[in-house]
Amino acid sequence: MPLERLFRFFSSLRLTVALLILAMVLVFIGTLGQVSMGLYRAQNEFFRSFFVYWGPPGASWRVPVFPGGYLLGSLMLINLVAAHWRYFRPDWRKSGIVLIHAGLVLLLIGQFATDLLSVESTLHLREGEAKNYSEMDRHVELAITEVTDPSRERVVAIPHRILARQQEVTVPDLPFRIRIVHFYPNAMVAERTARSTSPPPATRGVGPQIELTPLPHVTEMNKRDVPAAVVELVTGEGSLGTWVVSEYISQPQTVNVGNRTFNLTMRLQRIYVPWTIRLLDFRHDRYPGTDIPKNFSSRILLTDPRNGTEREILIYMNNPLRYGGYTYYQASYDPDDQGTVLQVVRNPSWLTPYVACTMVSVGLVLQFGIHLFRFSRRLSR
Repeated sequence: MPLERLFRFFSSLRLTVALLILAMVLVFIGTLGQVSMGLYRAQNEFFRSFFVYWGPPGASWRVPVFPGGYLLGSLMLINLVAAHWRYFRPDWRKSGIVLIHAGLVLLLIGQFATDLLSVESTLHLREGEAKNYSEMDRHVELAITEVTDPSRERVVAIPHRILARQQEVTVPDLPFRIRIVHFYPNAMVAERTARSTSPPPATRGVGPQIELTPLPHVTEMNKRDVPAAVVELVTGEGSLGTWVVSEYISQPQTVNVGNRTFNLTMRLQRIYVPWTIRLLDFRHDRYPGTDIPKNFSSRILLTDPRNGTEREILIYMNNPLRYGGYTYYQASYDPDDQGTVLQVVRNPSWLTPYVACTMVSVGLVLQFGIHLFRFSRRLSR
């Protein structure tokens, strides 16, 4: 029967060996791909995908040429469950094996959930500074801030993935539509000179005074792409003009529509939380007579108005702060030792690896104990 043959295929040992070989090949080519793509792009291309795609340089099409990490992981999970279902027979003497397999299944599911749901960001704080948000290092957003009332700001943020699609965005609270004319994954913005021959990239804001130069993708670990975009604001009466937005443009660009005033800014994508963290003191200890870091720590004040929480906490290496589903790790510091860099991780499935490893360990001990008990009984007889 077709279903029986399909079940035997997915539960076969040959499939297990083939998947392990393919996984080793994927790790090998993914590691080599980091040289030209960089770490983060290689992760997305090889391991966070169902297929690895290839296309000629400059072509707009690509074809799948190799299974990706998601596909191999899914097939391994199916193979593990099918093989256990096919070969397992209910027997208390194999309870340890059942626990081991359940732990492996949970480990695969937990890793997949972590990859899909976890979010990493960075919190930069100077001494005395307080923030209720962190920033994603490799994602940007277009922030449109209404500053008509100086005492109250209203912000509309358009994330990186929407900017990259170059679509038109309509927000009910805004008196204009935002049309993404061009999006550059990496671009340099410089002041125009007398030798500049290319036309200005935009008509409003700083657009007429700058040059916009697209750059290739950055692959170095300590560097990142700096995206830029040309956006057009359109009202019911027509176009208001075009603006260039980039992180290189530090000052907000002002837009007046009727009696309302807005600022345009390209910034790192922010993740807001309902509590505030203030840096009270940062310590950077070195080994005597050297510049080798011995320890660096941050004494912070956590304030949460929802439940009246206000307490001081010391964050240092291997001693993070866990609060509200977020974990704050001591990651780095500013060169002048007056500021700290905290890595912020939100991972709803962070417990699954610990539970899975515990299940596998208990299963191994249990199975070994069962065999030892049976061997001792036979030996005593």
